[in-house]
Amino acid sequence: MIGDPPIDADEYDEERDMATYVLVHGAWHSGRCWERVVPFLTPAGHRVLTPSLTGHGDKAHLLGPEVGLDTHADDIVRLITEEELTEVILVGHSYAGLVISSAANQVPDRIAHLVYLDAMVPEDGESAADVMPVTQVLIDRAARSGGGWRVPPPEPPPSSGLFGVTDPADVAWLRTMLSDQSVRCLRQPVRLDNPAVNLIPRTHIHCVADVPEGYERRPVPAVQPNGSPAQVWELPTGHDCMVTMPAELASLLLELG
Repeated sequence: MIGDPPIDADEYDEERDMATYVLVHGAWHSGRCWERVVPFLTPAGHRVLTPSLTGHGDKAHLLGPEVGLDTHADDIVRLITEEELTEVILVGHSYAGLVISSAANQVPDRIAHLVYLDAMVPEDGESAADVMPVTQVLIDRAARSGGGWRVPPPEPPPSSGLFGVTDPADVAWLRTMLSDQSVRCLRQPVRLDNPAVNLIPRTHIHCVADVPEGYERRPVPAVQPNGSPAQVWELPTGHDCMVTMPAELASLLLELG
């Protein structure tokens, strides 16, 4: 692991201020993907919110070609403002690295920390296809489909697992929460034009086992936008670490609370 090791959850100092975590799922998933993580965070008194983005989970009926990255960023901004959340530890998994970046650009004063969980980390004006060029394959596939805008969940060979999940029972559970993604989410650019967003501390958590070919992540710069040294941690598991290593992931998140 890179950086200081996380504390054990059992040793967490109860005297510290309680934190607010907003955990944002990636493409095709829903807020249910965090179900195994939440029980490790709430006993310490932290508030944890796991919304499903528009078009997913309890909002699956809202999926349409007009749903895009801006829609999802607005979902998170609306949640933060309506719940009057401050000092938020905002966690984005995978595609949601774009979502939390755009959301933080709108309400930087409410965000205490950005956590990029095996996530796309964009610059201003970049889309998912810019950050991870292999995404263009999904865009092209959607263009050839009947409607031209739906991107179904990938169907990898069984030997490689589903989003890095290989246990058959876990794969079956994961499939219950997957749904199509709008291609607009992958095409729409991130807006990072608020200088205040650069002041927010960042942590990167990388899942380093069984990384599929073509999904190389960008190197994390040695210095964060706010001038602090980069903080990068690693988990020895596949992409959906909230399914495969929930306790270990929660321990890392508790370190930030």
